[in-house]
Amino acid sequence: MSNVPKVVKTRSGHALVAVFSGEMDYLTGPMFRTEFLSLLESGERFVVLDVAGVPFCDSAGLNALLAAHRHAREIGARLVLAAVPDQLRQLLRITGVDEILDIYESAREAAAAVDG
Repeated sequence: MSNVPKVVKTRSGHALVAVFSGEMDYLTGPMFRTEFLSLLESGERFVVLDVAGVPFCDSAGLNALLAAHRHAREIGARLVLAAVPDQLRQLLRITGVDEILDIYESAREAAAAVDG
């Protein structure tokens, strides 16, 4: 599997859904961070990060997620995670980040929350 992150963007109601794949580690963390921030800079107010295709995440990936979350709050946007794989879910739980980021079982569920 390639270490290069990939993103596919779609819409679901009022949400921009970005489906990510690739490992979020010290090599790719800066690329993920740049992509997360560019999604927010596009003017979207609700961004769903579907991370089902992220098999591994380390502290660099976690920092990229937290930086994006902080930036979203600063600009009045909302950034949430969806379809979080077990390894990442465990990392979020151990670090307490699951108390900071909103996590949904699927991108559809996350988009429905904003369209409510």
